Amino acid sequence: MSLFGNGALGRVVRSGVSRRRVQTVVIAVATMMAVASAVVAGSLMVAAAAPFDHAFGKQQGSHITAQFDPARASAAQLAKTGKLSGVAASAGPYPSTSVRPVDRAGFQLPALTLVGRSVPDGAVDRVDLKSGRWARKPGEIVLAASFEGPAIGIGATLKASDAEGAPALSIVGFAVSASKTADSWATPAQVDALVSEGHPVASQMLYRFDSASTKQQIIADRKKLAASVGSGALLGTQSWLDTKRAADQGAAATVPFVMAFGALGIVMSVIIVSSVISGAVGTSLRRIGILKAIGFTPREVVRAYMAQALIPAGAGIALGVVLGNLLAVPLLSDTESVYGGVPLSVAWWVDVTVPAAALAVVGLAALIPALRAGRLRTVEAIAVGRAPRTGRGQWAHRAMGLLPLPRPVTYGLATPFTHPVRTLAMLLAVAFGTVAATFAVGLTSSLTAIGTSQDPESRAAVTVTTTKLNNVAPPPPPPVGGSVASPSPVSGSVASTSEPKIADPAKVRAAVTSQAGTGSYYGKTQTEVAVAGISGSVQASLYEGDSRSGSYEMISGHWITGTRQVVVPTRFLEKTSTKIGDTVRVTYEKETANLQIVGESFDTSSSELEIHADMANFASAEPSAFLVEVKSGVSADEYAQKAAAVIQPLGGDATTNTPSGQEGVILIMSAMAVLLTLMLVSVAGLGVLNSVVLDTRERIHDLGVCKAIGMSPRQTMSLVLASVTAIGVIGGLIGVPAGYALHRLVMPVMGRAVGTSLPSPVLDVYEPVQLLLLGLGGVVIAVLGALIPAGWAARARTATALRTE
Repeated sequence: MSLFGNGALGRVVRSGVSRRRVQTVVIAVATMMAVASAVVAGSLMVAAAAPFDHAFGKQQGSHITAQFDPARASAAQLAKTGKLSGVAASAGPYPSTSVRPVDRAGFQLPALTLVGRSVPDGAVDRVDLKSGRWARKPGEIVLAASFEGPAIGIGATLKASDAEGAPALSIVGFAVSASKTADSWATPAQVDALVSEGHPVASQMLYRFDSASTKQQIIADRKKLAASVGSGALLGTQSWLDTKRAADQGAAATVPFVMAFGALGIVMSVIIVSSVISGAVGTSLRRIGILKAIGFTPREVVRAYMAQALIPAGAGIALGVVLGNLLAVPLLSDTESVYGGVPLSVAWWVDVTVPAAALAVVGLAALIPALRAGRLRTVEAIAVGRAPRTGRGQWAHRAMGLLPLPRPVTYGLATPFTHPVRTLAMLLAVAFGTVAATFAVGLTSSLTAIGTSQDPESRAAVTVTTTKLNNVAPPPPPPVGGSVASPSPVSGSVASTSEPKIADPAKVRAAVTSQAGTGSYYGKTQTEVAVAGISGSVQASLYEGDSRSGSYEMISGHWITGTRQVVVPTRFLEKTSTKIGDTVRVTYEKETANLQIVGESFDTSSSELEIHADMANFASAEPSAFLVEVKSGVSADEYAQKAAAVIQPLGGDATTNTPSGQEGVILIMSAMAVLLTLMLVSVAGLGVLNSVVLDTRERIHDLGVCKAIGMSPRQTMSLVLASVTAIGVIGGLIGVPAGYALHRLVMPVMGRAVGTSLPSPVLDVYEPVQLLLLGLGGVVIAVLGALIPAGWAARARTATALRTE
C-alpha cells in the first residue's frame, strides 16, 4: 500500500478494498484458481514435453552404450576410445553379463543385463538411486526401479540363476538409468564371479558425443568406435535416440489434453478477472465523481481503482503460485515414477511467467474501465452514478411478463438484459465451465475404455489353466510410459524354476465342457513366433474356438474368424510397411503358415509387437488356458471352486477374473483431468457469484420496494436464481457441444502421439443421458454461483434495502 502513499489516495484505496469485500474476495480467489490451474498445466506441459530430456540431461546420459568383446579389446584399448575426436565424455569399461535371477518363491525373473559398477556416479550415466543404497560388496545387487513391488523389495534375496549352488544376491537398492544402460548393477567382483560360472561376459563402454542428435550422426559415431578397435571387438550398441523415442512416446499422450485444459484456464481467467474488475469499477462511477469533486485528478482516480484491483489480485496470484506448486508436485512425482526419469519439479520460469502474465491481464482489465472513469467529467460521473440510464431491458420485462410464470420468476428472467456485457461475461464463464466438465467426462471415459480394451482376458468370468496358478511367474516390469495388467496365466514370458506339472489340454477342455454352468469358452496360449522380415521373435496370441469375446478393439478390419488369418497392431503395419489384405509368413517352432492380415487391433499395452491368430494354423500348438463365460445366474466364484476341484488333480487350476484397475499413465491423466476440471468449474462459479452480487446490489432498492409490497424471502431468492437460470441453460447448450467437439479433436491427437489410431468405442463414449446431465451442469454452475447473493437478498431487511441507493 506504500506505493500509493498514506495520504488521501492511500485511504481511498484501503477503503475501496475493505468496503467491497465480496468483489475483493472474488478477485483474489478467481486469480488464485486461475494462476494455480495455469501453474499446474504449465508445469505438467513442460514435464510432459520432454521428461526423458530432463532425466537424460541431469544424469549425463549415454548417447551410445557399446558392448565389446574383452578377448579382442583390452581395457587399455577401450579407455583410448574415450579420447577419439568427437567424444565429449566416456565411462567404463564395466564388466557386463546377462542373468535370470530367481526369487525366494522360485519364480524366475526375465533376463536382466547386469553391469559391474563400484559407484552410481560417473562422467556418463549417473544412475539415480530411488531407494536404498548402492552395492558395496559381493552378494549385493541393485535393481531397476521398475522391478520394485510387494514381492521384490529392499532386503529380498534373489538367486543368480536356477542352477544348483547359484550365489544369493541381496537387493540393497533400486535405481533409474535414463539411458537404460542396464537392468541391474553389482560390484565388478560380483559380475566376475558370475562370469566364472559360465555366463558370457562383455565390456560395457558409455559415450557422450559432441554431435549425436540424429540417426546419421549416431551411425557415424558407431563406425568411429568400431574402427578404433580390432575387427569383431564391437559386439553391439544401443542408441539413446531409440530409448528417447520409447520414453517420449508415453509422455507425448499427456501433452494434447494438458494444453486443452491450459487454454481453457487462460481464457476463463481473462473472462472472469476482466468481468470482476470491470464490474467493480463500473459500479463506482458516483464515488469517482465525488472524488473528482473534492480534488482528485483523473490520474489519481485511475491509480486508485487500478490499486483496488491489483491488491487482491496480487494476493490471489501469490496464493495461486503456492497452491499450483503444491498440487503439481504429487502429479509430477507420479509422472516421474511412470516415465522412469529423475525427480521432476515445477520449472522456475513457470512460477515467474504465469504470475507475471496474470498480473498483466489483471492490470489491463482494470486499466480500460479505470481510464474511462478517469476521463468522465465530475458532474457526469455523479449523474451517471446516481441516476443510471433507464429503459434498458424494458422490452425484456414486457416480453417475460407474458409468460405463464410467477412474477418474481419473470422479473428474474428479464434481469440479464439490463447489463448485456456483464451477462455475456457470465454466459461465457458458465459455457467454459461446462466445456471443461464435458471434456473431462469424455476424457476419463475414453481412458477407462482404453484400460479395459487392453485387458480382454478380464472380460471372462473364469480362467482355467493347464498348470497350477502358483507355478506361474509374475510378468516382467511394464515398459516406460505403459502399464501392465495383473499376472496372466496365458503369458509365456516367464517360467518357473522347477518344471511344473502340465495337465493334458484335452482333459482340461473336456472338464470345462462337462462342468455345469459353462456358457461359452475359448482356448488361448501366448508364445513366441518368427515373422518374415522382422528380426528377433514376435509375441503371438493363439486362440482356439470362438474368441470374439476376448478380442481387442479393432481400428480397422475385423477380428480373426478362422484359419489363415492374422490380426496385428498399428505398429506392426508401420514396421513392416504392410496393410490389411497383405500376407505375412509366420513360423511357430517348425511349422510355417502364410497368414492374411484381416484386422488392425488397438493395442498399446506393450512396446513389443504382438500378433493374434487361430491356433489351428499350427498343429503342434495347444492352449495353456481356457477363458470361460458362465451361464446367467451362475456364480463365477462357485463355478471356479467346483472346476478347480476337478482340474487341480489333473495339474491345472481355475480362478475367477477381476477387471484390472487403471494404472500408470492412464491413472495420472485421469487424476489431472479431474483436478483441472474442478479448478475451472470453481472459477466459473466465482464469475457468476461476482456478477450476481453486482446485480443484486444495484437492484437492492428495487428489491426493497418489492418486499414492501409483499414479496416473500422465498420469492426474492427465486427472483435472483431465475436471473441466472436462463444463462445456465444457454451456457450448457453452448458448452456441451463445444466440449464434445474438443474431445473429438484432442483424443485422436493423443492417439497419434503414441503411434496409433483410436477405435470407435474409445471415441464414442458419451451417452445421451450423460449429455443431458452435462447440459444441466451449466444450470448447476450458475445456480450454485448465485446461491450466496440470493440468500443475502432474501435476508435483507426491507427498511435497509429502501434506504440503500
